[in-house]
Amino acid sequence: MSERMAGQGTRLTLDLWHPNCWAIEATDEHRGGILAHAIYDAPTAGIERANGLFTAYGESIDEVETLLDTIADSELTGDVLELQERFDPRGRRVAPGSVAREFFLEYDPSDMICPRLLEQGFVHSAPTQIEGGREKWQVWFAGERTEIQGRIDKVMDCTNADIRVDSISSTEGAEPERGRRLDTLTRSQREAFELAREEGYYRWPREISTRELASKMDISKTTLLEHLRKAEAKLLDPQ
Repeated sequence: MSERMAGQGTRLTLDLWHPNCWAIEATDEHRGGILAHAIYDAPTAGIERANGLFTAYGESIDEVETLLDTIADSELTGDVLELQERFDPRGRRVAPGSVAREFFLEYDPSDMICPRLLEQGFVHSAPTQIEGGREKWQVWFAGERTEIQGRIDKVMDCTNADIRVDSISSTEGAEPERGRRLDTLTRSQREAFELAREEGYYRWPREISTRELASKMDISKTTLLEHLRKAEAKLLDPQ
């Protein structure tokens, strides 16, 4: 890859598989797909579970129902809270499929690959699409192009993931986009997130515990987790 021009960044589409992912397992077994929109706080502060907003889609109601039943039955997931059903009989697409159903889902954040991508400088820029047992990630990377493969290798090494670069292009918007997302964080959220990155909280295996991080910030573990989850939600939400 050629070195990027000063002031530019890079937009990538990553095609990836990683272990212990309920969405990958469900779409590998059944037709249809899932859009992953954003991560939110766990309903009870201090419980190390994450809530995410997703859309299940397919070409028929039965297809989507089967997908949702598989997700609900997975050992990797908690409760599935369905929000609404959308079906357009005239064939206009409300999602990649004709039928789409939005839902909240609770799951273990340690199974997520997004913190590993963030740690290596890949910033989520659109909903992640999961189909056929693979995930499609649209990301910004604000570093040098020559660093990209090495950063991807680090993610694969610590997660046992398989990551392929589907597309890559230079753009002047990557660094401003990354800065804009960081600017949406409150001071406490940004301090917690930046300290967590610096201390190796997002590395695998983790180099510091939540209790140790909380002690460094002189706050409770519950408050630290709240700051981190809100920061991650803002950084990962494409809106």
